[in-house]
Amino acid sequence: MRKEFGRPPLAEENRSLVEQRLKELSEGAGVRETLTVEWRTQPLHVEVIDMPVEMLYYNPGTHRIRAQRSYDADRDQLLDESPWIGESQDYLHHLLMALPADPSRPDPDFTELLNSLRDYRQNEPGLITRDGILVNGNTRRAALKELGVPNIRVGVLPESCTWDDINAVELALQLRPDQRREYSYINELITIDEQLALNRPLADVAKSFRRRADTVEADMWILATLNDLRERSADGKAQLKLVDFEGAKERLRELWRRYRKDRAVSEEKAELVKELRLAAIVMDFSKTDVRLIEDDFRARYLDRTLPESLKAEARPEAPAAVRIPGLNRTVKAASASVAEAKELTNTILKAKAVEKAEGESVSERAVSAARTFADAQKAMEEALEPAGKDARVRKRKQAAPDRITDACQDIEQCITDLTLAKASGSLDEEAFDEAVLTLRQSLTKLAVATQRSIKAPGDGVSWLHDAVRQEGP
Repeated sequence: MRKEFGRPPLAEENRSLVEQRLKELSEGAGVRETLTVEWRTQPLHVEVIDMPVEMLYYNPGTHRIRAQRSYDADRDQLLDESPWIGESQDYLHHLLMALPADPSRPDPDFTELLNSLRDYRQNEPGLITRDGILVNGNTRRAALKELGVPNIRVGVLPESCTWDDINAVELALQLRPDQRREYSYINELITIDEQLALNRPLADVAKSFRRRADTVEADMWILATLNDLRERSADGKAQLKLVDFEGAKERLRELWRRYRKDRAVSEEKAELVKELRLAAIVMDFSKTDVRLIEDDFRARYLDRTLPESLKAEARPEAPAAVRIPGLNRTVKAASASVAEAKELTNTILKAKAVEKAEGESVSERAVSAARTFADAQKAMEEALEPAGKDARVRKRKQAAPDRITDACQDIEQCITDLTLAKASGSLDEEAFDEAVLTLRQSLTKLAVATQRSIKAPGDGVSWLHDAVRQEGP
């Protein structure tokens, strides 16, 4: 069930003004502007009028800044309790102008919108309820308010509009392909999760968001993982927020793909790689760095660079089995290596949470957290260097065999193409013959190269040498 925020203080004044302006519009002889919205699954043309910027209210339930609301816990709570008072509306105003990944900084996209409205005024109308709540155009209203523009063009929803309608219309407008400013990634995840919580079929939600069903499943796994990380980061009042992971979209999606692939073979390996890579993601390492982390990363590289203090913290006593609450059953506990990796990730999460919560504080707790996070980050960076070198060596070693494998796949496809061409009588035999001669030349060159490079040839290379030798000079 969605939250009901009630009616704002100026609801009656707004309703009266809306009625007056709609009446003036219907009695006028000029061209009337309309806006088409999806209203209860059907298209609806609503009238567009001018409304005073200062009389309208930001929608406290807008999905555009849902994750960013947690930036200030006290103001977020006040917003839930008293969404229409000045302080709450000012907080929404700030968040609408702020960078989604870091609400303490201005958003360049908002600055661009500000400049566009200054130069060209308002191109697209917003959308309001008759009580003056903005369903669409919250960011535009913030920009117009900053510019000191007195009025905003808005479409007006029917009198029967409810909070369920407000959420549905906002979502339908956001999913239009021509929207210029999309929701941030975390807000998209929250919105999709809300839709699924309403018992909408996953296939329908995926279609609404113009995504494949497996992509929505991946996103929900990512959201569950992020919520788990938030819980694990809690240290007193300090705790990471979903918005802290705003810039990790591609790394998290890659992690999901790798986790799904590993889990099909070994759940333990999947969990180990997941924890090690999550630690790197929390420390903001790049996608190419995160890719270097395999299940042996801790043993081969990280243990050499990790300070003893972090090693000690990262070695819990792993139980042999875990009892399921409410059932007289136990399941196998995570292995020592997985528990160790998980504890290290927890240490990094808590250190980052405290560091963010304390800000510029020089308290002993803040200094200790900053030192722990910096030590872990340095150890990870130093461990990634030899891992990267080894990965490049492996890549060079695998380059030649991989190219042979690719060529074999092309030849297999060629056999299929030959069969189809024979059936349709469309084979260019002269061109095919020339291609086979080129293949013979390439195999001859390959044989010469292997003679120089491979001192103890196996069966495959020996066959190649014999085949070329039979061809003669």
